Amino acid sequence: MSEKLATPLLLLDNSNMITVINQGEFKCTNLSFEEAKAILEMHQDSDVLRCFSNSMIETIIFEHLGIANQHYEFKNIRNMRVGQDAIVFKLYTTRSETTPIIYTDDGVEAKKIQNVYVYCQFISRIK
Repeated sequence: MSEKLATPLLLLDNSNMITVINQGEFKCTNLSFEEAKAILEMHQDSDVLRCFSNSMIETIIFEHLGIANQHYEFKNIRNMRVGQDAIVFKLYTTRSETTPIIYTDDGVEAKKIQNVYVYCQFISRIK
């Protein structure tokens, strides 16, 4: 097992991003899903901290990015350290222009009411 990094890669979402960037100077870059996947694959499990509890985000990381299901340690982080990096999975929701009705496997009617989009950003604390 590798030694833990002093500044592990943080995995964030909309709700906790503001908390960790409340102090310092940061550089932010949009990422493609392929770039996010490559960054995650460069790190050992022990070098990554999951700072969110949204299961929909975990589905995005593991299923849509196509990486093996890792068991990243969960930790609440209040401030990023100088030189620390983070990947932010940002959910963007819009109202649905159509409201199609589908039926679940057990026959329950379900109606589409919104569209959910996800994009990634890479944040580095530089000062």
